[in-house]
Amino acid sequence: MKILLLGKNGQVGWELQRSLAPLGEVIALGSDQANFTDLDGLANIVRKLAPDVIVNAAAYTAVDQAESEPERAHMINALAPGVLAAEASLLNAWLVHYSTDYVFDGSGDEPWLETDPTNPLSVYGASKLEGERLILESGCRHLIFRTSWVYGARGGNFAKTMLKLAGERDTLKVIDDQTGAPTGADLLADVTAHAIRTARKNPEISGLYHLVARGETSWHSYARFVIDFAKCAGMNIKATTIEAVPTSAFPTPAVRPHNSRLNIEKLQNTFDLSLPHWQVGVTRMLTEILEK
Repeated sequence: MKILLLGKNGQVGWELQRSLAPLGEVIALGSDQANFTDLDGLANIVRKLAPDVIVNAAAYTAVDQAESEPERAHMINALAPGVLAAEASLLNAWLVHYSTDYVFDGSGDEPWLETDPTNPLSVYGASKLEGERLILESGCRHLIFRTSWVYGARGGNFAKTMLKLAGERDTLKVIDDQTGAPTGADLLADVTAHAIRTARKNPEISGLYHLVARGETSWHSYARFVIDFAKCAGMNIKATTIEAVPTSAFPTPAVRPHNSRLNIEKLQNTFDLSLPHWQVGVTRMLTEILEK
């Protein structure tokens, strides 16, 4: 099996290089090799390589910046995946693509189902939703994984930011009215590899799935978990107060959804998986970064 991995240098792309390796030949390209603003060039790359599976881990993820760069966000998150889908259809290849909880408006407090109505509140969310639509309309065999609150031990993440600030400040203010599940890039990559193996033998399971760690938390509770863990590990923590504040305390150009819960029953049932609770992955990540 020949796999074309796009976005190899991102948090998910980095982990995918590891998880996909046992499946076959992996050709991993970064943004310097596959430019998502050059749609003809992107199509030519796919035609030249003729992969059996395309895994797209590339995306425009600057949520606030997208509000002032809607055309660029739309190009990278919608039109480019549409091109990949069209080429996959011609090659009879599979396309794996990652989307986001931002396709929903964040209302209510129940986990979102794949069939729930979408209503993005931001340019970023709208661009990702359009990417989903173009993939579906192409008719290619696909796996679209909506995820949220992604982190990795490699590069920056929320936990690292909290640890840095907790070592510098007496008081932290953290948002408490957004709820979701911190999801490791390693978990996304491992589930992807498993799903590709299953899907190639069962093409009828082509479709859209929600993929996040089990459970839920707020950013405030997430921060408390991280800082408490660091204290127990012997890290010098200056912060004595972690104040819970509403989203309105930190105005941003892009609106964030309050409810980022995603229902994972369809994914677990289809692929015979039991996803771990979010604390499992965060603990592993914290152990790794605190040992450095």
